[in-house]
Amino acid sequence: MPPLLLTILIAAAACAFAWIASLATGDTSWVDRMWSIVPVIYVWVFAAYAHLDNPRLDVMAALVTGWGVRLTFNFARKGGYSGVEDYRWAVIRSSMQPWQFQLFNLFFIVLYQNALLVLIALPAWSAYQNRSTSFGPIDLLLTLLFVLFAVGETVADQQQWSFQKWKNAEVQAGRTPNPRFLQSGLFRFSRHPNYFFELAQWWVVFLFGALAARSVLEWTVIGPFLLTLLFVGSTRFTEKISLSHYPEYELFQRSTSPVVPWFAHSVAIVQVPET
Repeated sequence: MPPLLLTILIAAAACAFAWIASLATGDTSWVDRMWSIVPVIYVWVFAAYAHLDNPRLDVMAALVTGWGVRLTFNFARKGGYSGVEDYRWAVIRSSMQPWQFQLFNLFFIVLYQNALLVLIALPAWSAYQNRSTSFGPIDLLLTLLFVLFAVGETVADQQQWSFQKWKNAEVQAGRTPNPRFLQSGLFRFSRHPNYFFELAQWWVVFLFGALAARSVLEWTVIGPFLLTLLFVGSTRFTEKISLSHYPEYELFQRSTSPVVPWFAHSVAIVQVPET
């Protein structure tokens, strides 16, 4: 069986499981729970078909595995594997008729997102098809970039985690957290630095495949491109919700880059306005 066909069959099984589980439990976060797992499997499929004897594929598999372990840990400590549904799905569900949301669940949450998880892993297929291309200095540079981006995302996630723990402690103590959203550390330079580093890692994965094929004009660019579009939409939707909860968030939007880290227009922390 060709490795691409095996990958598609695994993805089909993942789709079936996520859809059936969402119907059985009323919880639509099953794809979220697989997000950090199935791309790792897909990349290892291609590495295994190369008999774990291709340096580029082995490095890609190791890097993506590290990405998956880190993301799985971060998702787990936030309760993602304990039946906690992504709050955004509840918001969307409340704006639709039940039958409309079920169509959204099937075609976007289950099918589209699982297809996207295949697409972002397919640069490994390019590397598999071009196994004769030697592993060289540019591969080492891409490896270093991936690790740096992974470290950046780890720092951003930890800063967010620490802030949320402090915020919850303030609420439990009967105090109003001030500020009510994170604006320090990496979040001083980007409203969503974790999004930036996540996307950057998958663009590096694409470049590994392009390097193997000796061309950046690879159709597998559709994976990181669609992932970027998904994050753009997610950012807009998430920030719309944030604005509905925190009116002062608008000032943060004006002063700070949305995703790509950049110097803030203002260094002042946006706090809860006095009433």
